[in-house]
Amino acid sequence: MEHHYADINGIRMHYVTHGAGEPILFIHGFPEYWGAWKKLMLELGKDYFVIAPDMRGYNLTSKPKEVEAYHVKHLVEDLRALLEHLKISRSNIVSQDWGALVGWSFVIRHPEMVSRFTTINITHPALFDRELRENPRQQLAAQYMHVFRSPQAETQISGDDFAWARQAVLNDARAHGAALSEDDMAEWVASWKQPGGVTGGLNYYRAAKMGPPDSQGNPGGSNLLDGLKPEQYVVDKPVLFIHGEQDTYLLKDGQQGIEKYAPRITFQRLPDATHWVVLEKPREVSQFIRDFMRAT
Repeated sequence: MEHHYADINGIRMHYVTHGAGEPILFIHGFPEYWGAWKKLMLELGKDYFVIAPDMRGYNLTSKPKEVEAYHVKHLVEDLRALLEHLKISRSNIVSQDWGALVGWSFVIRHPEMVSRFTTINITHPALFDRELRENPRQQLAAQYMHVFRSPQAETQISGDDFAWARQAVLNDARAHGAALSEDDMAEWVASWKQPGGVTGGLNYYRAAKMGPPDSQGNPGGSNLLDGLKPEQYVVDKPVLFIHGEQDTYLLKDGQQGIEKYAPRITFQRLPDATHWVVLEKPREVSQFIRDFMRAT
């Protein structure tokens, strides 16, 4: 694994590379860092050139203070600029959680730069907005978004030496089979302890104005698709959707109708995996991606 920095789009981005061959760009979610992909990178790096950045606001990458700096247009441009920095004109993308919302947003805006797109657990932004606005089950599952956008969020996540984050991410993943060593756990916690790191991740929710309806009359949804025409929403690329079916945050309901937006989609499901499927089932997820990459 080689660590690098790129001065792009007004920030300094830390990223890690491994292997050689056709590129795969990995995009992590919240509250993660590049190391969420470590086992997949070691496996897929045998045949591909794998790249995993710390996204804007996380770990060793710059953390702008302004909420607006985390609008999806900046997150998308970070990835475009990183690929340009690496002299990669077209890449495969593997993404999960918030990273997959950025991944969908990237392939929608820069289809010419994407060969194949993998999303893990999260549906197309148009359908996720629909679910947040209309589906009581997803609205209930997404109540945490109101907390994440509140001024109290940082304290709740980092209090008692990151007790909430340790339990919600690391302990939960281990309880479902993730082989996380004590060194792995320490590295995750160190990423959260980077100055401004928790706020950076929370600002994704704040800048996107993402969440279910609230008591102020906001209808719910997000601004991820603002400025785009509906015909731009369609992703005419091979898409792989990997779903850990025990995910309690991102419900299967949001997959209904996805063929309208991703007509070339393939599903792979893991009935006993949760939101943290990449940590719990790295071997299976790697194989799904390998098979998808080889498919005609």
